[in-house]
Order: sequence, then structure tokens, then C-alpha cells
Amino acid sequence: MAAMPSPYTLSRRHLLCCGAAAAAGLFSSLTGAESPSAEPAGRPRLPPPLRDHPRLQALWAALDPAQLWDVHCHLLGTGDAGSGCRIHASMTQWWHPLETLRRRVIMAGAQVPADAPSVDRAYLQRLRDLAADFPEGARWMLYAFDEALDAEGRPRPDWTTFHVPDRYAAQVAGEQAQRFAWVASIHPRHPQALARLEAALVGGAVALKWLPSAMNIDLREPALRPFYARLATARLPLIVHCGEERAVPGAGREDLGNPLLLRVPLSQGVRVIAAHCASLGQALDLDRPRPRAVPAFELFARLMDEPAWDALLLGDISALFQFNRRPEVWHRVLARQDWHARLLHGSDYPLPGIGPLFQLGGLVRAGILQAEAVPLLEQLRRHNPLVFELLLKHELRWRGLGLRPEVFATRRHFESGPVARHATAAAMPRHCRGNQA
Repeated sequence: MAAMPSPYTLSRRHLLCCGAAAAAGLFSSLTGAESPSAEPAGRPRLPPPLRDHPRLQALWAALDPAQLWDVHCHLLGTGDAGSGCRIHASMTQWWHPLETLRRRVIMAGAQVPADAPSVDRAYLQRLRDLAADFPEGARWMLYAFDEALDAEGRPRPDWTTFHVPDRYAAQVAGEQAQRFAWVASIHPRHPQALARLEAALVGGAVALKWLPSAMNIDLREPALRPFYARLATARLPLIVHCGEERAVPGAGREDLGNPLLLRVPLSQGVRVIAAHCASLGQALDLDRPRPRAVPAFELFARLMDEPAWDALLLGDISALFQFNRRPEVWHRVLARQDWHARLLHGSDYPLPGIGPLFQLGGLVRAGILQAEAVPLLEQLRRHNPLVFELLLKHELRWRGLGLRPEVFATRRHFESGPVARHATAAAMPRHCRGNQA
């Protein structure tokens, strides 16, 4: 059978693969949905020869499971078991073949059978089974995903590829807190955005996630300043997708994924995590008098090297070693050991289950993976793509340098600590400052 084309090889026109009282009142609604998750907590999937392999045992010995939080894990469903999730209608309509292919690829990556009685339950049970192969203490940060809104704050279902409510993410995390935490997603233009943020804080959200290009969020909007102020006060990290987005087309505003726009929330004291280290696609270099397109990763690297953001800017390395990233990105991330205390492990699940996205031969040719590690990794991928993806990162080396243990000790970034120093707007280029009036 011919291999299914990866969603990441296709362009935009193709498959784009996915007050305290008020707060308490809102959060009470988060836990009122029917539970889609009454199945057992999880069943290990690795056979003993793989589970006991010396390379895998060396991985567990090198990492502290209590600090190992996967900071980029998607929670998906169709709402068929009361989750409240939904997907765009085109993803189930035969006359939209590329959109239906997108859904099939994603669900195949999560090993959700086409005839599953409930997508909600099957997706969640698969994730629980995969987690059971990890030592106790390892956790996954499950993402909610808010719907797209227009400039007036009105819902745009035609721009919403999929929707995962906060209440569902909170519920799943609450039912198995030893394995899962949850990440809220609140469109800042929603009429009740601040109240919803308070509800998320009360409900134990460990971060907030935005995908600006899909959700139609311009980080420069002056109206976002109260939202930034609350995030900064609460020290709740803001995870922002930067660079090109191919999995979730949404509103299609690729210009809003420019890493340089992160200077706006950073200048307000918000701790920001740039998803994927902006490692895919290009963005305008707005620092130039005449902006031109450059690799988005170069703009992320510029921000990482600006002293003003040392205590505030981080990057997650989910999807970073997929085949569609440049070897120069791989080499630089491995070599920049001074960045590693600010880089965070994430899997971007369910993407590790989509075979073509990780081409081990390409990593070997790039000089960052030993060929002798490939057979074990391929076996792990068939049984548990999350273990495969973690061990792969741990095995990578460039000129003797690999990812430092701090990259995998992510829990510390999501617990309260000393207030980070606030950078001032004076550190921002004029093109960003002017939008903060």
C-alpha cells in the first residue's frame, strides 16, 4: 500500500493536519459534563524486551519522572460521549476529501478506529494506555482549544477546525491527576474572557494556550492589556504557537504567528512559551526598515538572545525534530546549551503516531542520530509513539552535544515561584510599542 501523504507536506490549500465568585461559578460548569472517561486508568503497551532494553532503562535513569511533564499534548474528540468537543463539519463530509483526510490522519495517529463506538472515549483511553508505560510521576498537559472569533468577538464556526472546551480538559485532568494536568484556552476577545480566566485559575489550569493564526488573535491589540496583566500577576504561562501552522488552518492569519509579536505580552511581564520554537515557515522581520520574510526560527532565536526576556521567554521543542524542519535548526538547538534551561519537552501528541512525520534516516544523515539506535526506535514507535518520541530526543547529539536534562525537567516552569522581573516597553521596537497605547 502506498504511504499516506503527510499533512505537513501539503500547502495551505491542501490538508493542514491538529472575580472569585464569578470564577467559582464559571468553573462549577467545567465539571458538570457527562464523563466520557469511565474506562480503566491505562494498560502498559510495551512488551518486556522493549521495556527492559538498556537504552530505555538508561533514559529513565537519566530523567526525574516527577519533573517530566509533556507540555504539549492535544486532547481531541467529537462530543459523542458528552465531552463538548467538536470538529469542523467539513472533516466528515466526503465532498471535502482533503479535510476528511486530515481527520483520518490525526485519528490514525491516535489509533482511534474508524468504527470506534465513541471517538471521545477511544482517544482518551489510548492516551491513558500510552502513559502507563512511563514511570510514576510523568504527566501530560492536556490542551483545551477555544473557538475562533472575529474582530467583534463573535464566534466563527467556519474558522474553527476543532474545539475542546476548558471544562472537558479540566474534567479529564481531575479524574487522573497523577497523570494529567490541563491547559486552558480562552480567546481574549470573548465577552467573558477575564471571568473565564479567573475560572481557569480557580480550576487549576497550569497554562493558557493560543494559536493566533487559527483563532484570529493579534497579540498587539490594546484591548488585550488587562488580560496580559492578569496572566502576569498570576504567573500563568502563555503558550503561543509561532511560525507557520499547517495542522489547524482556522482563520488562516499566518501573519499573526510572527515570533516578534511575542514582545508585546513579554513587555507586560507575561511568561511566554513559544510553541515549537517557531521552527517552521517564515515570518516578516519587522525590525527592519523594510521588512522581509526570514525563517521564523531566526526571529525566535533573536528573542532568546535579547537579555530583556531572559526570565520570561521559553520555547517548547515539540515537533522540532519532524522531517520538515531544517537540519540547521536541529544543529543550533542542540548546540545552544545556554538555551536549554529555557527549552521544554513536549510531544505534540498525537503527531508522534503519524509515521511519516519522523524520518529517522534523515536524522542520521543530518549527523544527529546514530544509525545503531534506529531499530530500537522503530520498534518503540510501533508500540508506544510517546516513548519513541522521548527516547529519540534523548538520543540526539550534534558534535557531542545533546539536550540537557533541564529540557525534560519541565514541571518547575508551571509551579509558583519568585516573581519574574518585568521588562519594560522601552526594550521593545517601536512597531510593537505603538500598539500598546
